[in-house]
Amino acid sequence: MEFKFGNFGIVLPPLHITVIAIIIMFFLVRWSKQLETRRFSVFFYFLISTYIAPIFSHSTKEGIFQLWIPLGFIVVFFYLFRSKRNHPSKMKASILGLCIALYQIFLHYIA
Repeated sequence: MEFKFGNFGIVLPPLHITVIAIIIMFFLVRWSKQLETRRFSVFFYFLISTYIAPIFSHSTKEGIFQLWIPLGFIVVFFYLFRSKRNHPSKMKASILGLCIALYQIFLHYIA
């Protein structure tokens, strides 16, 4: 979506991505209110969980194949599993980050 104003314009992401971003922010704010202290940590768990990394790369005639995994979610999951300060809101934010990471992996393989 693009709004032009004379010599400049504002370019916004597609409508479905904007709606998804608003829903994600709604859930993160709602879950952060469930924590008594360090309410901002839910956002960090979400952001770290969205990180993806290649673990295997192979060159073929058609191009380069890379196998991607949601490394951020794996790290956060094991941290929360071993931590005594585990809270359901933090795990929910991590799982939401996993969904975004899987979406990124899906886009990486399709594009």
